[in-house]
This record gives sequence, C-alpha cells and structure tokens, in this order.
Amino acid sequence: MSRKHFFSSPEGVVVHALTSLVSRNKHMALDAKERVVYNTAHKPNQVTIISGGGSGHEPAWSGYVGDGMLSAAICGDIFASPSTKQIMSGIRNVPSDEGIILCITNYTGDMLHFGLAREKGQALGYKVDVVCMAEDAALGREKSGKVGRRGLAGNLLVIKLIGAASQKGWAFEKCRQMGQLGNDQLVTIGTSLDHCHVPGREAFEQVPDDSCVIGMGIHNEPGLKNISPMPSATNIIKQMLKYLLDPSDKDRAFVTFNPNDNVVMLVNNFGGLSGLELEALTDLALNVLKSDWNIVPQRIYAGIMETSLNGQGFSITLGNMTGMARAMSISDSEIFSLLDAPTNAPAWPKNNYVPVDVSAEMQDRRDAAQAAFNAPSRSDTGPATPPALITALKAACKAGLEAEPTITQYDLQMGDGDCGEAVAGLCNAILSHLSDSPPPLLTLLSEISESVEDVGGSLGAILSILLTAFINALSALTSSQHVELNVETVAQAAEQALDNLKNYTSAREGDRTVMDVLIPFIETLAKGKDFEGAVKVAGEKAEGTGGMKAKFGRATYISDEGSERGRIPDPGAYAAGVWLKGLLEGFRG
Repeated sequence: MSRKHFFSSPEGVVVHALTSLVSRNKHMALDAKERVVYNTAHKPNQVTIISGGGSGHEPAWSGYVGDGMLSAAICGDIFASPSTKQIMSGIRNVPSDEGIILCITNYTGDMLHFGLAREKGQALGYKVDVVCMAEDAALGREKSGKVGRRGLAGNLLVIKLIGAASQKGWAFEKCRQMGQLGNDQLVTIGTSLDHCHVPGREAFEQVPDDSCVIGMGIHNEPGLKNISPMPSATNIIKQMLKYLLDPSDKDRAFVTFNPNDNVVMLVNNFGGLSGLELEALTDLALNVLKSDWNIVPQRIYAGIMETSLNGQGFSITLGNMTGMARAMSISDSEIFSLLDAPTNAPAWPKNNYVPVDVSAEMQDRRDAAQAAFNAPSRSDTGPATPPALITALKAACKAGLEAEPTITQYDLQMGDGDCGEAVAGLCNAILSHLSDSPPPLLTLLSEISESVEDVGGSLGAILSILLTAFINALSALTSSQHVELNVETVAQAAEQALDNLKNYTSAREGDRTVMDVLIPFIETLAKGKDFEGAVKVAGEKAEGTGGMKAKFGRATYISDEGSERGRIPDPGAYAAGVWLKGLLEGFRG
C-alpha cells in the first residue's frame, strides 16, 4: 500500500473535491460550508432521498446526486459521520411535500446524527424517516452482535432503486418499504490486500505481503480472517461467494437465492486496484457463480463505486430482485425498470448527460427554508434560568476541561484518541452560552444544544439527542401542564429523554459506553429525586466500566482481556462521571 499523497494532510481536501465535482455537473449545487451537494432539478412533489457519511468513500455519496438517485449527499470528514447541522442543511436544500427519506449506512455516528436530524426535522414539520442500509455478510450474526451488519457498497443499489422510484412518482411509504427491503435481499463481502492510508496520519497496521484479508470493512476495520499464503484469485472468489450463498452457514445465510430468482451483482473497487484487475476479478466472479451456484446475474455493475481511499481491495454484492419484487407485490420487470431508469448522477455506471430542468419552485422553497432557519429563535417564555444552574454548569465544564488529558489518554488506548477533544468541545460550547444575565431556561438549553451539535463523534451525537429530547419534554411539562420547575420535573423530563435516546442506540448498561453512566444516573434520579445520590451512582458506574468488554465502537475490535488497557474505564463514561460530579460541586457552591 502506498503511504505517499499529494496532500500532506486532509485539511481542505473534501471541499476541493466537492467543488470540482459540482463544477463538472450542471445539475449540482454545493453548500460548501456544510459540505452538502444537492440536485437543483429535484422537485418538491417527489420524495426526497438523502444519504451521506464520512468522506474517503468517493464517489459515494456525492457522485450519486442526480435525477433518479440522491436528492442530496452530506459529506463528513474522512471516515467520520457528518454532523446533525450538516444533515439539516441537506434537508433544507431539498424539502419535499411527499416526505424525506434519510438513507444511512449502519455505523454508530451516522445512525446517531441522522437520527437526531430526523427528530429535529419532524419537530420542524417535515415528514422524515430513516432507512438503515446494512448488508455486510462477513462478520455474521454472532460477531456483529448488537451493532448489526455493516453498510457496504450494496447501499448503492438501494439508493438507485428508491431514487428511481421517487423520480417515477412512487409514494413515500412505498419508497421507504423498498429501501428497507435492501437489508433482506442484499449481501456483500469484501477482500483486501492491505489497509488504506489516510493523508497525514501514521499507518497503524499492515497486511503481510503474502496474505489477504477476507471480510475487510471500508474504514480500516479488521476483517473476518487473514489468508496466508496468498491463494489464487479464483480461490479467493470461491471463498467470498461461499460466505454469501451457502444456505448451511446459519450465521451468514441472510438471503435465500432460489434457482429461478433474478439476481444482480455489483463488484466494487476499494480505490487501489487497477481497472484491469477489477474487470478480471468480475469475470472470475461470473464464472464461479455459474459453475458452482448456477447463478447468472441479470445485471452486472463494476467499477470504483464506494471506496476506502486507496484501499487495495474489492467487494462483491449479490441482490435477489425476485425476492424484493415478491415482498412488494410487484413484478421483477418493475424492479429492473428502476435499475435501468436513466440518471444523470455522474458516478452511476452508464450515466449520460441530459438537459436539466432547474426547479424554480424548489429554489423558492429552499430560500424560505433557509430564511426560517436564520430567523431569531430566542423566546422570553418558559421558566427562568436559576442562577445556581449557571454556576453549576461552569463548574462542570471546568472539571471536564481539566480531565481532558486523562480522557484523551484513556481513549488512545481503547480507540482513536478523539474523545478528550470531543469533551473539551462540548464544555467550551456550553461555556460560550453562559452569562450572568441568561435567557429563559428553555432558550438557554436550546442555544447550548445548537452548539453541541457541532461536536462530532458518537458522544456528541448521543448527548445532542438526549439534550434535544430533554428540552422537548421539559417544555411540554412546564407549559401544557403548568408544572413548576423542580427536581421532580427535571427528573421526569430526563426519564422521557432517556427513553427517546434508546430508540437510536442499542447500547445499554454493561456495554462499556457512556450509557453505563447515563442510564443509572437518570433512573436513580427519577426514582429517588435525589440529585446527589444519582451523581454518586454515576461515578461508581463510570469506574465500573473498567474491565468490561466493549460492545460498541472501535474498542470492540481490540483484544484487551487481562491487560492493563482493559482495566481502564470507558473514556466517555469516565467523562460523564467527571462532568456530573463537577455539576454537583457547582450547585453546592
């Protein structure tokens, strides 16, 4: 794998790349600040289809913006989920009378930030729902556990199908059903010769020269297994297809393929293979499918479609279109008409250039949505902000900032070291809104929530969802029921917010995440109405994450049993415990 790049760091590369793409495709426009590419021709009487994720997977997803595919694509930093604010910008740029579908690949940060965008969009009156795209068959049911299957290049078939359905005027619910069926009728597995390399970062691991990795992910995640010595290309293909098609493999038999089913195949270049090699691998896959499985795909897509930067690998996706048609009570030909429908999305195979009918009506809607977003939101209604809360918040943020080096050190041992930076960002965001003359409580919390959304990563998304849901619950309690602001009211609102948060993460106590602190803290507060007692429980639970086996995030791939590293507390849980203790000390004075 080459570790040399023309750019010495990732800074600015994403915006340059998006600007280049938009300059070459006249139907596209770019919100450079939020890194959103959108289709200027998309009409508001069609279902809006939005997807996105971390950059580094080009041409996904910006290259699939166009008529009959994506209405907008949201681009995060390299291998990092976009923020909720970015996603909301995408929604505002292509609002729809029919509804908005957020197509998300199944990664924690994406699920959380897109989930929060769904909540915020619905609160603003948009009809928004989520389709989670997850079709990786490599890790199987046992290894994927609570997290579920990863989203790989098969998501592009889902986007093509529902994008074309939207273009043909299909109803919102029917488009969403088709998107959800992608997980039931698609399977993907990848294989790579080495990990990719991010500009400006040290390479953390290298695959030996005489080896390959079956089941490699697209973010440098470990695969299913290393094979050494290096087998022939045909034998690699045989192993990959066996994982996708063997009905006796109960851990991976996600899709049933019957002899008369119509099948499509997508072969994706991770970015580092030559076109010559990929075409040869595609031909071998077709040969093995026919000889070993009696399958002849009716549609074949191959090329650089969803990359892992310069990863030297490829993936194979198989989709059962007959199964999808049967589930929707339509014919196979209708499914293929969607796949074959023309699109001017530049990255879809065999696209062509067609005249663009820019939607003036959508431009008016876009301007109105942006104007509403920019309108002042400050309100003088609701309960006043207690002065003691300002003091307590300052103390909590000071404690969090002082703990940042320790949090960073913990996270360097268990993850990628960004948790301390996220905590510092959260604390500074809160501090920026504190003054001796604060606005009413709900306004202050809303202003803080807006700033917290700017903080990336899973921790920022979890706290943003929790805070947004808490504000909504507290507003309802203190207005419609005319309840006073007290510990009982706060506890009830927090309990409702926690229930809402659980819709967007499967993490629970015992999974070694920040939820090991948030859940017992809120439940103890709701039960006993004793803030000091709840903070004590939070601290104990934070320390108790030391020695737990991680079940979410990058730490799940680290073997730490019996090591010193395995005995440190989870960084996010530790940070929450420190912050809550600081909040209590601030209230005490």
